[in-house]
Amino acid sequence: MKKFAIELKWGVIFTLISLLWMMLEKSLGWHTTHIAKHAVYTNFFAIPAILVFVFALLDKRKNFYSNQMTWMQGFIAGLVISIVVAILSPLAQYITIEWISPEFFTNAREFAIQSGKMNAEQADKYFNLTNYMMQSVFGGILMGAITSAVVALFVRKK
Repeated sequence: MKKFAIELKWGVIFTLISLLWMMLEKSLGWHTTHIAKHAVYTNFFAIPAILVFVFALLDKRKNFYSNQMTWMQGFIAGLVISIVVAILSPLAQYITIEWISPEFFTNAREFAIQSGKMNAEQADKYFNLTNYMMQSVFGGILMGAITSAVVALFVRKK
């Protein structure tokens, strides 16, 4: 387990930052009055997400690989972080929907229906905790793998 302590730490940090981001979204009205902008503005989370991976892989390179890390070592470290994030993501989704923004699904459903993007049945199937938990697990692994591959290119060092 010590071999993956750095990845575990950064997976937890990523999850905490994602919860802080949800609080920011809520405070800016992206879950309520400005829900129409949510689908676009939520993508700005990519900035802190990528930065976490950069800092995580730099930490791994410096403190585990004696400041020398191959692309593969960085990629694997990033994948492990992604798995930690994926494991924690259902809990983060639960915290978001139950405590941070309990009205999000109601508002998102209403907006999707009123804007004609979905009918009521489609909105109900899409905007619910189970679906968001599944999306966060699979999306976390997929986006984490892509981010890991790219960031590992920049932080590798021979």
